[in-house]
Amino acid sequence: MLSGLARWIGFLTMTAVVAGLVMLAFGFFWFVLQVPDEEVRLDKNADGIVVLTGAATRIPDALELLNSKHGKRLLITGVHRTTSAHEISRLMPLNQQVFSCCVDLDRSALNTLGNALETRRWARERGFNSLIVVTSNWHMPRAMAELSHQLPEVTLIPYPVVSEKIRSSAWLTDPAIMKLLISEYLKYVFAVLRMHLDPDLA
Repeated sequence: MLSGLARWIGFLTMTAVVAGLVMLAFGFFWFVLQVPDEEVRLDKNADGIVVLTGAATRIPDALELLNSKHGKRLLITGVHRTTSAHEISRLMPLNQQVFSCCVDLDRSALNTLGNALETRRWARERGFNSLIVVTSNWHMPRAMAELSHQLPEVTLIPYPVVSEKIRSSAWLTDPAIMKLLISEYLKYVFAVLRMHLDPDLA
């Protein structure tokens, strides 16, 4: 009797594990399809622009959007504490006046959740109801999930900075790209689970 029960429990456990792995695999392919692989052309403006620091080309792209008047102000969130405003302003040498008047730096955020919390504080302080979100294409799904959770009342417009390596490479056969995408997918899954388990996190 006990032996039969143990076998039945083992079977159910194995079935649950296999089902979980299958769901993760299908979820991963769904996630990859959510990663933009083309540059977007913005046909609308927003109250503000927020760029999450990371890949090198994110900040110049965000500064260009600000200079093109797609938003009134720009928040650069996650700036390293040792990086000065002058160093960042050199990315926009012909538009120092715009940088001086309309760019805010956040040095407190250490991760994507921190970026979202600081963006919420910044947007609410300024009464912004719409934001253009600038980050790498592979980071965009998690960034949008975190920001949507913190700012459900704000319209978010994604502006993905497309990595040529991810766009042009056959990621199924490139171990480095596969590792990056799997890592980002797992972070996305954990972020979504955290938001469901603790919806009022502030």
